[in-house]
Amino acid sequence: MRARLLVPSLALVGLLSGCAGTIALQPAEAANDPACAEVLVRVPDVVAGLDRRSTNAQSTAAWGDPAAVILRCGLTDGGPSVLPCFTVDNVDWLRDDANDPNFTFVTYGRNPAVEVLIDSTAVSGTAVLSDLSIAVGTLEPLRVCVDATDVLGN
Repeated sequence: MRARLLVPSLALVGLLSGCAGTIALQPAEAANDPACAEVLVRVPDVVAGLDRRSTNAQSTAAWGDPAAVILRCGLTDGGPSVLPCFTVDNVDWLRDDANDPNFTFVTYGRNPAVEVLIDSTAVSGTAVLSDLSIAVGTLEPLRVCVDATDVLGN
């Protein structure tokens, strides 16, 4: 499952971040893709009421103190998945809740893909994804989520 190869949990990031300092993150494989620069210049300063923090990795962003939202651009679009897919403000997201209460959302059908890690005890995932939709929406959709019944029938 693709989501298991993603960034460390938010708890670990919280330990690395200290108090309002720069957050140490790992860039995604294609963080230098020009499309990521288009996304990052459009991410808001406030997401779900949390202020943006500085990060030390290309094509990343974080919000909250301690960090409750982490964004990385430059992942490979993994194609079809068994993970649940949700559309928020015209952007499709795959949700991995294996590390509940920390959720990982990865764009579906966009290349490069964007990953957002959310501490659901601190912030609403829907509010975060909605606030990020304008920035992430700059990535052209190549595919859209479909329900299993759309593919397999009733």
